[in-house]
Amino acid sequence: MNTKNPKVYTDALSALHDLKSGMTLMSGGFGLCGIAENCIDALTMMDVKDLTVISNNIGNSGRGLVKILIQDKIKKAYCSYVGGNPDLEVRMLSKQVEVELVPQGTFSERIRAAGMGIRAFYTPTGHGTLIAEGKEVKMFDRPCILETALHADFAIIKAQRGDTFGNLWFKETARNFSPLMAMAAKTTIVEVEELVEVGEIDPHDIHLPGIFVQRIFQGKNYKNEIEFLVTEN
Repeated sequence: MNTKNPKVYTDALSALHDLKSGMTLMSGGFGLCGIAENCIDALTMMDVKDLTVISNNIGNSGRGLVKILIQDKIKKAYCSYVGGNPDLEVRMLSKQVEVELVPQGTFSERIRAAGMGIRAFYTPTGHGTLIAEGKEVKMFDRPCILETALHADFAIIKAQRGDTFGNLWFKETARNFSPLMAMAAKTTIVEVEELVEVGEIDPHDIHLPGIFVQRIFQGKNYKNEIEFLVTEN
């Protein structure tokens, strides 16, 4: 931590210093797009376990969050997509990891609701399917099921550019769920490819104000991997 600016940390390990076993962790990203690479790598070096992870998916073919999955650090996962992840498949089928699959629109709305202070909401999505089992149903113009907000102790997200107060600018689709997660977590940790001084990001370009960011650091050695590279002849 920078003593002159308590929000600025030197690296991922120092920013994650008080994350403990049994906590709930949100992780931004869609597939491998916009994932907090440095934070995930730091988690592989930490002595934590029994984490509940909220993320669109739990990594892909050995990359992303699967790095801590194979270390048996994840107890439960809320996600929308589990394809392309044989390590998660094995653990799901053997009941080593509990997975709650959430329709993607409901997933983002449950996170948004937490950030807005909304405890629960009704949605028609999932009614009449396994998703609705055990949930309250109420009739509006159609049957709707009650979904609760998703909160977290920590959120780890990545932005392209951030200033020392935590104002963030995301590059294209790398924004995905990250701003919502920053609002829904008690402590939001941000890694950026470019850390600049306050005022260097045009106010009109700020996607997430720094009021939602508690810790920020300059990341390094980004791979920005592509899940499936497709080229045309």
